[in-house]
Amino acid sequence: MTRIIAGAARGIRLDVPGAGTRPTSDRVRESVFGALESMGAIDGARVLDLYAGSGALGLESWSRGAASLDLVERSRPAAAIIGRNAAAVAKALGGASAARVHQSAVRAFLGRATGPYDLVFTDPPYDIGDDAMTGDLVALAPLLTAEAVVVIERARRSSPPDLAAAGLAPVRHKAYGDTAVWWAEPAA
Repeated sequence: MTRIIAGAARGIRLDVPGAGTRPTSDRVRESVFGALESMGAIDGARVLDLYAGSGALGLESWSRGAASLDLVERSRPAAAIIGRNAAAVAKALGGASAARVHQSAVRAFLGRATGPYDLVFTDPPYDIGDDAMTGDLVALAPLLTAEAVVVIERARRSSPPDLAAAGLAPVRHKAYGDTAVWWAEPAA
């Protein structure tokens, strides 16, 4: 069961698409959000959730005080589930919706998005190639604020993301079983 862990929508259950997605475990989300809260990266942030799946990462940030949220998912059925999850979280937050679901390929969305974003989650399928991952980060870079935090989740066996190609600097890295997470920020 996937649920919102903390914040105003704490405990809300989230539907998860049946095929083609890999929800981030509660343990990983708790660790990621603990780090983000200690960095002061959530409250009032403009958030972008790429390869959103169920929307759990972005919706968790919204529950914890993010100001706005764009969720991007190519799969039409998954995007519909994200829409329902966002509506449930919006109801818990008093009905106002600052979340927008975009049924789109990530690179196409990044090509037309205007940003800027303060916090970005990218949790692509584990089999995404290194070149595709780097291309996403390069396309994302112009949409980031100077203080932005980018959280990248990949398989532990995957190569580390090429942060330098996108003008990003590593902040932190942590592995959780088969999952590895990198935090990055725009290079000074």
